[in-house]
Amino acid sequence: MKRVFVLSVLIAVGGLSLAVAGYQPPAQQGPKVVTVEKVKDNLWVLRGENGGGNTAVFAIGSGVVVVDAKNPGWGQPILDKIKELTPKPVTTLINTHTHGDHVSGNVDFPATVDIVVQENTKTNMEKMPIFKENNGKGMPKRTFKDKMTIGKGADQVDLYYFGPGHTNGDAIVVFPALRTAHLGDLFAGKGLPLVDGANGGSVLHYPATLNKVHAGVKNVDTIINGHMPNQTTWADLKTFAEFNQDFLNWAQAAVKSGKTPEEAAKEWKVPEKYTGYSSQVSTLFGGVAGRLQRLQEEMKR
Repeated sequence: MKRVFVLSVLIAVGGLSLAVAGYQPPAQQGPKVVTVEKVKDNLWVLRGENGGGNTAVFAIGSGVVVVDAKNPGWGQPILDKIKELTPKPVTTLINTHTHGDHVSGNVDFPATVDIVVQENTKTNMEKMPIFKENNGKGMPKRTFKDKMTIGKGADQVDLYYFGPGHTNGDAIVVFPALRTAHLGDLFAGKGLPLVDGANGGSVLHYPATLNKVHAGVKNVDTIINGHMPNQTTWADLKTFAEFNQDFLNWAQAAVKSGKTPEEAAKEWKVPEKYTGYSSQVSTLFGGVAGRLQRLQEEMKR
């Protein structure tokens, strides 16, 4: 089967701008306007046009826990906006995965902030130019393998890792007292997800990982997605897992058909039962053809 070049870097595209090792997204020109949406008491989502992934802000008794720090140059605007929400200091920063639109703002956070990631994400971040250029500032201080709990009671934050999907280090960040979870780009939005093979992402294991999240995390109602402008529900996660399983079933048949990835990619359509799912597929990682190539590589192992 004809091989297709799989992109090992990501470039900024619209509201879903990402970065992997070897690429650092350019700083945005013009004002960086951070908008705020209240999700629950003491929990907000910060967004910004061209800013990158959704940032969660959780005010606890001793300070503020932040999830994801957006594109380069957005760390300070995030910190400034947090000061408008609460006088408490930022104590903890959690990154859901390695991409530049979720971690680049780390370099603007004070050295006192405890930065926490899944252990594979730390390895991936070590390859990123932005942290080398800043002498390691913004790199994680702590990692976890499968689960970590920070705080307790109303302030508790649970971190989980269930396997490869978008990358090989996708952290699920749960605020148990608020029945809310930040899923980062493992569930970025309702459409075909990006799979970063260069950082361990998996087309083959994506549905199983989503099902493990759904079964393994309890008592969550609300999901903060990686890029959507509004929250989704825990039931939406189950549907998203089914959508990815249907894609995988189709993709495995396509790989075995003898068609080139480019030929097969033209035949992919979102099943009608997935109402509200986007039919547009990002060209990052080679589009649908790139996903088929990634799957082919995984199936050979």
